[in-house]
Amino acid sequence: MKILVTGGGGFLGHALCKGLVERGHEVVSYNRGHYPSLEPLGVRQIQGDLANREVMIAACAGMDAVFHNAAKAGAWGSYDSYHQANVVGTENVIAACRQHGIGRLVYTSTPSVTHRATHPVEGGTAETVPYGEGFKAPYATTKTIAEKAVLAANDANLAAVALRPRLIWGPGDQQLLPRLVSRAKAGRLRFVGGGDNKIDTTYIDNAAQAHFDAFAALAPGAACAGKAYFISNGEPKTSREIVNALLRAAGAPEVDKSLPFGVAYAIGAICEGLWTALPLKGEPPLTRFLAEQLATAHWYSMAPATRDFGYVPKVSIDEGLKRLTASYARGGG
Repeated sequence: MKILVTGGGGFLGHALCKGLVERGHEVVSYNRGHYPSLEPLGVRQIQGDLANREVMIAACAGMDAVFHNAAKAGAWGSYDSYHQANVVGTENVIAACRQHGIGRLVYTSTPSVTHRATHPVEGGTAETVPYGEGFKAPYATTKTIAEKAVLAANDANLAAVALRPRLIWGPGDQQLLPRLVSRAKAGRLRFVGGGDNKIDTTYIDNAAQAHFDAFAALAPGAACAGKAYFISNGEPKTSREIVNALLRAAGAPEVDKSLPFGVAYAIGAICEGLWTALPLKGEPPLTRFLAEQLATAHWYSMAPATRDFGYVPKVSIDEGLKRLTASYARGGG
């Protein structure tokens, strides 16, 4: 089977490409740049922007399925830049599936689509937790629009499913963990609200496995078609527990200091104002949305994913930490 993966050069995207190749599929990755790490896998690469409909439609010619994983993530940036990548890009993927008669679409969403200020989510499912409102970040806003578009596109000709993996980590991560390690070593990492809020995380192999499980079950009329699912390890831990465990695995100093939520929220507002007015380069160290995320409990039930497509995490957090420690010991990440 020929499968297009958008964002195959990223952390999860690479795991998806690798797993699909191992399962005997012919894989093409659609990226903005060229990624040498995909070459040993035999993955053909097509360079293009998600917002370029003509290039996207051409890239999907001859494909049997699409894993739409690419997105503009982060806590800062213009709304238009997020809209073009996440909304227009997803609309282009759906249009490409329609034009070429592609029958299966697996979309990588995010739990952020249900974010509601400091409202905790404890053991909820996509069936019980509503979409968020009043987002203070264009990422959450645009991913919500995109997820709704994917689910609305599900019909007798295109089976679509949306997965919401929570905080993916593991060997090869070039985003989340390097930032934590850098800030911890510089003494600039703090918990918000004490770090006692429970959160879910997802080991990279489990995040990829959930996509493969959903894909295997996906078909018009299937139990998972037209639905969204939270994905994680199903092992909620406090922010303090999981962050310090990751730092230990990376050989970085643990964190014990904390900021009250009100202080963190105020700092986030000030940073947003400065980065908007001046403007300053890069992302602010803290935003209001990030402060809310860091201080709030977010953990989910895997029961719907298990029920509808058999997802059961295969790598525990303890085992994942062992693998991560070994990776850093070898000089990797």
